[in-house]
Amino acid sequence: MELFPDGAHVRLRSRVHGTYLHAAGDGAGVTASPQRASLCAAWAVHRLARDGAAYVLLRSAAYGRYLALWSRPAPQGSGRRPALRAYDAPGPILRCYDAPDQDDVLWVAVRAGGEGDDDLLRHGRDDTSFVGVTGDSDNHDDTRRTHWVVEAIPPRRRPPFLPAPVPLSRPMVLWRTIAYVRADDDGNFDPHPLARRRFIFYGRSVFQLTGVLSILLREWFFGIKLCVRAGSQGRLTPLVVDLPANEETMDIVVLTAGSPAAQGQELVYPDVDA
Repeated sequence: MELFPDGAHVRLRSRVHGTYLHAAGDGAGVTASPQRASLCAAWAVHRLARDGAAYVLLRSAAYGRYLALWSRPAPQGSGRRPALRAYDAPGPILRCYDAPDQDDVLWVAVRAGGEGDDDLLRHGRDDTSFVGVTGDSDNHDDTRRTHWVVEAIPPRRRPPFLPAPVPLSRPMVLWRTIAYVRADDDGNFDPHPLARRRFIFYGRSVFQLTGVLSILLREWFFGIKLCVRAGSQGRLTPLVVDLPANEETMDIVVLTAGSPAAQGQELVYPDVDA
């Protein structure tokens, strides 16, 4: 468990394929990718004790959602790119963490045994389910497909710059409801859904979303920091990449830049280039 300290960021690299566990661009799926220097490959560790057992929750550093177990079998991969699934069980997805007793987001880190320092991610509800990589064209031992090398990601000294808006290349534009709330300098905010204000946002640009919120709140653009909260039990995740390619409502908590909350230990920016 020392490889998964609470609040740290990690990458999970497949021992067999060398690919990384990635949050998919739609903000809901999980995939495998060779790209290492990506926020989609970074996972924030959320440790949890429940009923005397210790669990590891993995939260996407890109979109804030939690690695969870799907209730139906994941589709098999095709072609050369490996697909992800939980072995002998339903596949992994990204989900909001909404209920105190929610168990589909619970995982247990287990040493693989034998030579090396590989780890397994066993689901906390179903001890026969392990996250692994599979490809149609390989002949690797099934047991080793569930082996992961855990790579620690150091924190950045400063928050990254927001990506510049990209001109739309197609006539169809994604839109979603943004539910937002303003936090005080200590990070306190009203958690009740009725405390949220809402508006329709078109596109995916986090830069433009920050601009809209700065106008609505009548604050300086660089004076606020946006965090996404994926579920009532989810921790805050700094929003520094463009929004996922879906039209689902996003819950945004607005912090004051430079405040104790924005500089606290919980809001860590992983240095994915390290």
